[in-house]
Amino acid sequence: MTSLREQGVPAPADTVTARRVARYAGFRPEVQGLRFVAVLLVVLYHVFLDRVSGGVDIFLLISAFFLTLSFVRKLEAGQPLALGRYWLHVFKRLLPLAVLTVLGTLVLAWLFYPEARIDRIRTEALASVFYVENWALARAEVDYYAADDSTASPFQHFWSLSVQGQVFLLWPLVFAAAWLLGRWRGWRPVPVLAVLFGAVFVVSLAWSVHSTAAQQAFAYFDTRARLWEFALGSLLALAVPYLRPPRAARVALGWAGMLSMVSVGVLIDVQGAFPGWIALWPLLSAAAIIVAGRSGSPFGLDRVLASKPLVRLGDASYALYLVHWPLLITYLVLRDRPVAGPRSGVVIILVSLVLAVLATALVERPFQRWAWPERTKRRLAVSVAVSLALVAVPVLAWQQADARRAALLAEEAARNSPGAAVLQPGFEFRGDPEAPTLPLASALQEEWVGLPEPCSGRFAPEQELLEQHCRQTPALPDPERTVLVVGNSHMEQFMGAVIPLAEERGWQLVAVLQPGCAFAVRPEGDACHEGNEAALDYVERLDPDMVLTTSTYAARMDGSAEAMVGGFPELVDRLTGQGIEVVGFRDNPRFDFNPYECAQTHGEDAARCQVPVAQVLAPVNPADALRDRPGFTSLDLTDLICPEGLCRPVVGNAFVFFDPHHLTWTYARTMAPALEERLLGAAGSGAVS
Repeated sequence: MTSLREQGVPAPADTVTARRVARYAGFRPEVQGLRFVAVLLVVLYHVFLDRVSGGVDIFLLISAFFLTLSFVRKLEAGQPLALGRYWLHVFKRLLPLAVLTVLGTLVLAWLFYPEARIDRIRTEALASVFYVENWALARAEVDYYAADDSTASPFQHFWSLSVQGQVFLLWPLVFAAAWLLGRWRGWRPVPVLAVLFGAVFVVSLAWSVHSTAAQQAFAYFDTRARLWEFALGSLLALAVPYLRPPRAARVALGWAGMLSMVSVGVLIDVQGAFPGWIALWPLLSAAAIIVAGRSGSPFGLDRVLASKPLVRLGDASYALYLVHWPLLITYLVLRDRPVAGPRSGVVIILVSLVLAVLATALVERPFQRWAWPERTKRRLAVSVAVSLALVAVPVLAWQQADARRAALLAEEAARNSPGAAVLQPGFEFRGDPEAPTLPLASALQEEWVGLPEPCSGRFAPEQELLEQHCRQTPALPDPERTVLVVGNSHMEQFMGAVIPLAEERGWQLVAVLQPGCAFAVRPEGDACHEGNEAALDYVERLDPDMVLTTSTYAARMDGSAEAMVGGFPELVDRLTGQGIEVVGFRDNPRFDFNPYECAQTHGEDAARCQVPVAQVLAPVNPADALRDRPGFTSLDLTDLICPEGLCRPVVGNAFVFFDPHHLTWTYARTMAPALEERLLGAAGSGAVS
């Protein structure tokens, strides 16, 4: 890379390059038409095929393409980058339609969605308007390819807009780096940017391929796994001003690119492959169309893409992307269907198109033409802040109001929502018969059981793998017993019944809970092997009085498949052989629906919300085969979870489950007296002192 500074020549603005870039940085009607085709593919595939089309990826590439041309024109012309004004201007332009969509979706959710989903929807509304929805979905382990779209978030599509917003913050820093290198070394911006974006492309694509293979559900929403798509758009922008294919090649490139682009999701099932290398297919197809540009031929694709109807629809493509998804999800919720049918799908698309055109004309365009905020950066900042506040203030106020209501009801929970206590002989209800069933939908995020402190002191694990999974109750100077809870989220929920017992009897409680991994001796190569080996080493080093864990695994809606956790007998022998008592909790039922939402939608006593135990668990607890082993107690709480052989969503004015297979903390704590009684009565177990 030749340095002008080394030749003693300053780095003046390159007016020739600037003019060349400017020709491509302005409005390009054929690319605007392409933008609409890309979004239309997304809509069609969402509504009818429930598959990935590659349209979102193309949309991201086009965004980076124009962003790069705009900044390169400034760099080559020697104009100031004005990053602060740029960032404020971008979000002043993007937020009005986004805010309108978020507020409209919240109204739909308040009117039509099950109450159990409202808290998650409110949280994602905030994540969407602050452009972090992709990370919220990634952390929640959302499956983008879930077969039943009716359970999806109406804000799920904001993941791509969040990634785009993050890149709009990041990319200008790359241009600023190129400007600094130009001032320091005298290098021209285009070759510097080619190196920088080339590096981003290679590193991000490598990460994307690796992450997609290792954890595709997370990778799908991971900004780092998407940066290469933007980098490709930027590299394309750097190259296009220098590419001059002949007319015949432009015609061929355009039509070949379009045919390739629309065939991606039809010819191959890319589910589980995005955003890895397979995304190159739609992106390179779109790149071919952009390189083809304006062919000047009556047979060129640009004659179609640059036509007035497609250009106008391209203007509304942002709004179309915003409105189609919440309309689709709301329809599925109202009709209680997993997917839309052909006729309803057509209606949803037509309504989305009409709303998109209206929103563009009545909201987006007026805000773009509004001159007042553009006069100063302070005014731009105010307009952005007001847009954010229009969502944040009502959502936070709504959350606070629900939190206060939940706190007041929690004070009377023992009296009004006795839960499993109603199953005790001679129980007499003395609560308010009009009291709402707990927990409230707004409080479901608080229903995950947890211990208050990270493990420390003698309870701190030596294994780094366990550090984030180890929690404890406050250290007791002289505990009656040290009890270690090990396993996955199902053992975590049972801990809701253990905590009151531990507090009453002075037990030191420690928990090592690893998502998805039941505790047992696992063979080499098993996905849970490393974590369980670390947990076993920790147990043996800590040498607790007792270990609590799950002993069986209940397959969803298939009682015949319930079985003892693989390697559990070996675990029992290993620990009891060292004098450690083991209590094995039988797994709770797993359903293929959410009992909480079912009860709220169809009523707490609805037959469709009730499932016989025989459908979800085996006739006999598989872990009973180990009952005769000294030091082992097999514990079965099924009759408390599904009394009288029927799994119902509500027992004793308390919801039993808050999702398809996790107990509410509200209900679990009401099982504590029965749990204590059964441990005390376990013959020879010595489990309770």
